Amino acid sequence: MQRRNFLKSAVMGSAAALVGFPQFKAEAASKMKITKIRYYSAPGYNKPLFNQARGIVEIETDGGIIGIGEGGSKDMIEQCAQMMIGEDPFRIEHLWQYVYRGMFYPPGREKLHALGALEMALWDIKGKALGVPVYDLLGGATRDYVECYATGFKASKAKTEEERARDCIEAGLRAYRIGPTGGNGEEPFDFYDNVKKTIEFSKRIDAAVGGGGKWAIDLHTRFDMTDGLKICNGIENLEPYFVEDIVRSENPGVYKTVRSMTKVPIAVGEQFGDRWDINELIESRLIDYTRVTLPNTGGIGEFKKIAGLCETHYVGMIPHFTGPLSTAALVHTLGSSSPSRCLMELGGGEPERPAYFNEDFINFKNGKLYLNPSPGLGVKFDPKKATFVMEVTEKTKFPHPYLKSPDGAIHAW
Repeated sequence: MQRRNFLKSAVMGSAAALVGFPQFKAEAASKMKITKIRYYSAPGYNKPLFNQARGIVEIETDGGIIGIGEGGSKDMIEQCAQMMIGEDPFRIEHLWQYVYRGMFYPPGREKLHALGALEMALWDIKGKALGVPVYDLLGGATRDYVECYATGFKASKAKTEEERARDCIEAGLRAYRIGPTGGNGEEPFDFYDNVKKTIEFSKRIDAAVGGGGKWAIDLHTRFDMTDGLKICNGIENLEPYFVEDIVRSENPGVYKTVRSMTKVPIAVGEQFGDRWDINELIESRLIDYTRVTLPNTGGIGEFKKIAGLCETHYVGMIPHFTGPLSTAALVHTLGSSSPSRCLMELGGGEPERPAYFNEDFINFKNGKLYLNPSPGLGVKFDPKKATFVMEVTEKTKFPHPYLKSPDGAIHAW
């Protein structure tokens, strides 16, 4: 009862602002404060050096509401969390700007992963407090479900890749993604040989699924421009749904040349972070699909901003698959974004359902992911089934200075 009254007071406080009460201040938007932030490692995840971290974050408030997010490394979560203690969890954009801009150097991609995990948890808190799903907070549903494609297909008993691809399409997924031949890390990678083999492999997959853009290929940044373009031009007439990461990602501007030399649909961005990483490719219409994802962008709000850029320039969104909670968050985000074309990637052709989340946290059927109408992200976390790493309860002892404009907006120091 006490918690219910607290939440009612919080919501009524927000409502007061809407009807113009002059005494209302933005700083009291929820009347809640962040008191603790905990970090857990995901059991069984054995890629600690892979910078798509899979940790679970809990943000606890003095109103008894706990939000959950996913991503970030211990050190980055700790640094960002110390900047959030004592703050209002409803001021999501304000907190994002503070953590993003509150140090002298712009954040790198590893810090963005951590910020994305924490920001995800803030949206979960707000949805739970107001009793609505995150997609309602983001403007409401714009689609009934999100189409998916598979990288691998676990449900198939087939012995060949061609048969697995066929089984995938028959199960209702939109497309089957393949990679180039070779590149197992044990033998020298013969570029010339694997260009020819990759083109022939693509032809077999296309025939197996019946064409019609029911397959895609990721070149995994393995080829230089000459060989990457040979593959693109060799499969152009097959009309794949997209060709991903034709060249390495360090120099996005190189896609000005790539775009002028091939007509295949281009997808780039899984190694990128916020909008400043990807805006040149979108605004110059050098790609057809972004692969930016959660939590890598720095959070749900930042992903929505990138979605707006994409809508403006007629670029679709095909986020890279990350962790299970991020998959759930992506359904909320894509499900409330513009009706531009989008797809979600599922490793193995089905969403991951770890034991530390409730079984029904993700709604997947017939190759599609459906919106979850439960409050917040709709995911329940059992910390007893994960590994506790640390807890942050105090602000940093070294406050991060920043400038405020007269209206209170944050600027970099």
